[in-house]
Amino acid sequence: MATATINKEELLKLYNSNLDELLKIASKYVQNTVEICSLVNARNGKCSQNCKYCAQSSHYCTDIESYPLVSVETVKKAATDAKEHHASRFAIVTSGKTPDESDFDVMLEMIKEVNKIEGLKSCASIGILNEEQAKRLADAGLKRFHHNINTSRSYYPEVCTTHTFEDRINTCRLVKKYGMELCCGVILGMGESIEQRVEMALNLAEIEPDSIPINILMPIPQTPFANYLNKIDEENVLRTLAIFKIANPKSVLRFCGGRMRLSKENQEKALQTCVEGIMTGNYLTTTGSSPEDDILMIKKLNKNISY
Repeated sequence: MATATINKEELLKLYNSNLDELLKIASKYVQNTVEICSLVNARNGKCSQNCKYCAQSSHYCTDIESYPLVSVETVKKAATDAKEHHASRFAIVTSGKTPDESDFDVMLEMIKEVNKIEGLKSCASIGILNEEQAKRLADAGLKRFHHNINTSRSYYPEVCTTHTFEDRINTCRLVKKYGMELCCGVILGMGESIEQRVEMALNLAEIEPDSIPINILMPIPQTPFANYLNKIDEENVLRTLAIFKIANPKSVLRFCGGRMRLSKENQEKALQTCVEGIMTGNYLTTTGSSPEDDILMIKKLNKNISY
């Protein structure tokens, strides 16, 4: 996958250009397929990190249910249901800075069970990895690991102070070192500037992820970002998506959490011009779109579901 050759100044100029022309440029890199993925929230809450957007952080008194790692059978059922709704990838997601060693063997068993389901590829989002953990995940047959950069390097200290941007980059490097695919994206609307959105696009181009999940902040009551609903509007989401696709032409941009902040019209516009993947169903602590509605939207746009 080739790193984008476009520079920051060129991307900023494009970002501020006519929206229709910008989307037209991005559309040159889009395939006529949409990849569907889904997840299971396998452990929720009580995270030691102070990410200011997150309902699961133990630093904030949010109204969520905390629970330990679910059973392997629960994951198998969720994965089977996802496959029936045309998902080709299924992610096991757990809260916490790093994988809990007491649960790690069970997580590896979950991955192996997902891989047994024909046509479904295993994904995991379980925190910052060390080298041994990355190797064991690869040995267990994990196809793709998800670990977001969340925002730009320059803005990261405004989002979290209990770990660093480089901690996240190091995990991304380990994932690629051990031959797993990398899913690495961002959360838009956390107070970042337009210039920092362009920086995110270039930060991702350096990492070269296979998939770039795009989340739009859904402000959670009692978190520091609770009042950040108006930090980005729909037009700027579309502009950012286009810039991300231009800077990362071979990565699949994927709609994830917060997509429902966009109108149906703008969701469809994005899928026509710069987005090639959807995480369907509900997310970790927020509500998404039903698989049935997403499939109808894909068919309406005359797109094919990729498997």
